[in-house]
Amino acid sequence: MDFTKNHFEIFGLPTDFIIDLGELRNRYQQLQKVTHPDRFANASDSKKRQAMQNSVLLNEAYQTLKDPVTRAQYLLSLRGLKMDVQKETTQDISFLMEQMELRELLEKIPSLDDPDTALADMMDNVSQMIKSHIAKMAVTLENETFDSMEEAREIVRKLQFLNKLYAETELVEAQLEDS
Repeated sequence: MDFTKNHFEIFGLPTDFIIDLGELRNRYQQLQKVTHPDRFANASDSKKRQAMQNSVLLNEAYQTLKDPVTRAQYLLSLRGLKMDVQKETTQDISFLMEQMELRELLEKIPSLDDPDTALADMMDNVSQMIKSHIAKMAVTLENETFDSMEEAREIVRKLQFLNKLYAETELVEAQLEDS
């Protein structure tokens, strides 16, 4: 495997935000059959080590590209904009207020008369917000101007909030199912 290729090139995909996830999965499975370390069990130590490195690279590339947020971050890095996802946060006050309100609602859901319906509605709402931001990302990343790259960066920040919120709704869903 050529370690000088970017993740898109490894899978023979265009370096674009919008990719065919089915094609990505198929190419991943094909490459995994060829590079999996188990195929090199009887090989020399250097071949085993190379197989392990190839496998790690392949898995990292696949995990990065299959998720829209990490794919966007990776595209931004290819374009020279590194993000520190642990330290960066949106400064959009209205978005942050909305997130606080949604989290307060999520806390109240278990005590509502019909928590299942309220949670399903909230999950649909958050899912739609995620889809909307992903669609904005696709349009934004078509341009390679500084302003569009900064806008894409902001969308990534918001998507991180939304993905975390969605994961929290799934935890509440599991808790409701257990009770």
